[in-house]
Amino acid sequence: MPRRWPFLWVAPFFIGFAVFMLLPVCLSLAYALTDYSVLEAPVFIGLDNFREMFHDATLRRAVSNTAVYALATVVLSSCVSVLTAVLIERASASKALAPLAGLTRVVVFAPTLVPVVAAALAWLWTLNTQKGPVNAVTSPILALVGQAPIDWLGSSSWAMASVVLVSLWGVGTYVVIYGAAIRGVPAALYEAATIDGCSSWGRFVHVTLPMISPAIVLNVVMSLIWSLQAFAVPLVMTRGGPGDATLTFAMHVYNNAFVFSRMGYACALAWVQFMVTLALVALVLRLSRGLVYARGA
Repeated sequence: MPRRWPFLWVAPFFIGFAVFMLLPVCLSLAYALTDYSVLEAPVFIGLDNFREMFHDATLRRAVSNTAVYALATVVLSSCVSVLTAVLIERASASKALAPLAGLTRVVVFAPTLVPVVAAALAWLWTLNTQKGPVNAVTSPILALVGQAPIDWLGSSSWAMASVVLVSLWGVGTYVVIYGAAIRGVPAALYEAATIDGCSSWGRFVHVTLPMISPAIVLNVVMSLIWSLQAFAVPLVMTRGGPGDATLTFAMHVYNNAFVFSRMGYACALAWVQFMVTLALVALVLRLSRGLVYARGA
């Protein structure tokens, strides 16, 4: 076999990577230094796009919203997915509850197979103030205490909370990863903890959490990256409203690129988003050192 044949086999990947990934990345960096409206030739303006960010009030609101969304999403999804995985695995250990545990695992994971836009549209109807099933249940209860129905997506007080809660719809992937990690915890550790007098909560805190800490870091990093790129759900459900209450950084990039035809400024924003995400992921990985159990270390 000629020595060049292996390179021919992998050539389609590298060609696709260069054309659809590397080239757009390089072009975006070049456009970030220009005033580019897509319809006209780009004009070089240096770092003016980056300087403009310091005076962009809408950007400050988008950064604030994204920070709130990311923090709430990472914390809530981590807590919900860990507890769900623990309950499922404990039920799996029981012969009577094992079939129910398997069904629960499927039900929890199934929403991750639904396209994001379809899920957002479903939740948009579910949280509809007038005809949504959520208000159909809660409105009579609120009426008893003299409260009006909650405007889940039309109120600046509730819109972000609603979008965050919808994000919990897709924790099935995390639950599967945590479940696999929990099944890998040696039973001898639980037995030793029981002999030492640890309660169920003590075994969870002192055995389960340390042993699944690598999976926790992995899921936190993935959740952080996805939450900082939140776009489809708030776009479909609220369009960033009301009053920019759910406008995220990614939506601000989109608006500048395709609504305001400011592709150069949008590229600059995208590069800032990338660098901030990279820095936060590096910070999480750095802080996790010494807290993550490494088997065999």
